[in-house]
Amino acid sequence: MQGRLTPMSDDSTPANQGKLIREIGVAGAVLLGLGSMVGTGVFVSVGIAAGVAGPAVVAATVIAGLLAAANGMSSAQLAAAHPVSGGTYEYGYLWLNPTLGFSAGWMFMLAKSASAATAALGLSGYLLDLAGGESGLVRTGLAVTAALAITAFVAGGIRRSNRGNAVVVGVALLGLGLLILFSFPVVISPEGGARFLPLLPGPTDGGIPALLHGSALMFVAFTGYGRVATLGEEVRDPGRVIPRAVIATVAVVTLLYLGIATSGVGVLGAEAFGAAAERTAAPLDAVALGLGMPWLAGVLGVAAVAAMAGVLLNLVLGLSRVLLAMARRGDAPGVLGHIDASRSSPVASVWACGILVAGIALVGNVRLTWSFSAFTVLVYYAITNLAALRLPPEKRLFPPWVPAVGLVGCLGLSVWVERGVWALGLGLLAMGLAGRLIRRRAAGSGS
Repeated sequence: MQGRLTPMSDDSTPANQGKLIREIGVAGAVLLGLGSMVGTGVFVSVGIAAGVAGPAVVAATVIAGLLAAANGMSSAQLAAAHPVSGGTYEYGYLWLNPTLGFSAGWMFMLAKSASAATAALGLSGYLLDLAGGESGLVRTGLAVTAALAITAFVAGGIRRSNRGNAVVVGVALLGLGLLILFSFPVVISPEGGARFLPLLPGPTDGGIPALLHGSALMFVAFTGYGRVATLGEEVRDPGRVIPRAVIATVAVVTLLYLGIATSGVGVLGAEAFGAAAERTAAPLDAVALGLGMPWLAGVLGVAAVAAMAGVLLNLVLGLSRVLLAMARRGDAPGVLGHIDASRSSPVASVWACGILVAGIALVGNVRLTWSFSAFTVLVYYAITNLAALRLPPEKRLFPPWVPAVGLVGCLGLSVWVERGVWALGLGLLAMGLAGRLIRRRAAGSGS
């Protein structure tokens, strides 16, 4: 295509270093998607969204799920057509232009680093609940330690990461299934049903802006399906595996999030559910205690720690592959583009991402880190959908209206994130673009 840069290929790796290997099938890809989504999204962010949207968090979950389905289909067809590491960073370069490609990569790094920091804080919050204590300083210290420990694990390569992910996903799903099961009688009781009213927020509760803000916060919880796309060079038969894995992952997680949202609101009420997320970063423990089941709170604590570890693992994995792709194109230091031959892992990129996540975790506030992630990831997926609209007919798996819906939805929801977060995100995007321009001019490449 005229005016666009040549895409990176599977054979673009220099001869003097290792290559990524195609290890992941459909089951493994679905587990990686679930590992990225069944964590912060369900154990923390549902409570945060309930604090914003009230009982309408259920409707917000449906809106976010529908938008995630459209975005997932866009990501799937792009990844099937161009299965390399880097996700929308690479798609932007190929189908749009270098500026939008870089913007996607930069926003992904910001968004998912903030999401990973939220996961680290959530992990430490649930761990402290299990230990019977709570301290903001200790929670932050544990979050940083967890981020660095999991980074060391991920640096060992995709095979070890995939096996570890399967274990933590299984533990998390067991705990969440028990919570939904035991909450069901309360949810369908007259008292529990009354807690879902009003179904949509009235003017005094924030109205439609509150619903859309809640939808934006919930949307971030769905975006783990993109992990499969960012690992395109490590998926077997990507044209078949990636679309199936993305669609299956979004469907399973939508049902799970709806179950948790209805359990939290039905047992505690939206206000108390949201307050628990703000106070301890462990709102599902409060739901279990509201059921009068302290033992279930313990089970959920173990499940949450496992799930947050899985989210951290998957996010550091995905972040490192985008940073690898950026280094290959000269948008990041060249040393980050090296793959360790003995482990088939971009070790330098993995550690750079892990240190970044640990640094953001020092903020210590899950509401702030999650809100920032919401804005940046919506911009990232807007570029994804824009790239999908440029796919030629022979490469499309879905009709053009699918990415059109995704594009409008992402841009529309981004407006309802807090203005301070919105300004911070745009400011950091401008800084990234300015830094790229300076680096390119210094290198004499011009573009």
